[in-house]
Amino acid sequence: MAKPVSKILNYLWRIWLFLIAFVFTILFGIPVYILSFNKKHYRYAYYFIRCWSYCMFFGMGLRYELTKLSRQKLDKNQQYVFISNHTSIMDIMLMCILCPDHPICFVGKRELVKIPIFGTIYKRICVMVDRKSARSRADVYRRCAEKMEEGNSIVIFPEGGVPDDTSIILDEFKDGAFILSSKHHSPIVVYTFIGLKEMFPFKASEGYPGKVKVYFNGILEPTLSSKELKMSSFETIKKTLVERCINKK
Repeated sequence: MAKPVSKILNYLWRIWLFLIAFVFTILFGIPVYILSFNKKHYRYAYYFIRCWSYCMFFGMGLRYELTKLSRQKLDKNQQYVFISNHTSIMDIMLMCILCPDHPICFVGKRELVKIPIFGTIYKRICVMVDRKSARSRADVYRRCAEKMEEGNSIVIFPEGGVPDDTSIILDEFKDGAFILSSKHHSPIVVYTFIGLKEMFPFKASEGYPGKVKVYFNGILEPTLSSKELKMSSFETIKKTLVERCINKK
């Protein structure tokens, strides 16, 4: 009996997600939509984006604990490329919460534009890419450069998506984030998220409220080649995942 009851509770929890998403997306989405018409006002729009992220993340009973594995500090006047492992839709909200001083734009899938209400706002605050189109993928660098020239930082989940095989600790990284960093001389900020894979997976019948472990791994300077940046960040995140997950068990 325990398993069916657990599944019912999970579905009710996900229904709660849709309810708060509907309310807070309308509440904060309207000012974001209006402010996003003027590029100069994006930093004000970002305030409401962070409010939305807080409400969604904490509203689902999630919390986080930040551990700094590096003494490096972010410069408020510097644009960065933020990266992390990607295991949950809540990674988006968490990244916004972690970046109070750096308005961020995500590089995301074009398909998400189809989501009612959310999609209208999404296309105004993200650099969208059609992964099936070589032209769209190539144009991402130009559009990201424009966003950075406007004073924004970029978030890219270098795995390119969430692998269907849940046994994969960290999927192979795509080149995009590291080519962008090298081309535009933007440092890469590396985070590792542990816990969201179990707490808020894409499978609706699973998940639970809890505390996410966040690790700040440090900043990689763009003096390295894109290949070296990719290798270094992959090894850093994977090492953190392996070591911390083992300690957790």
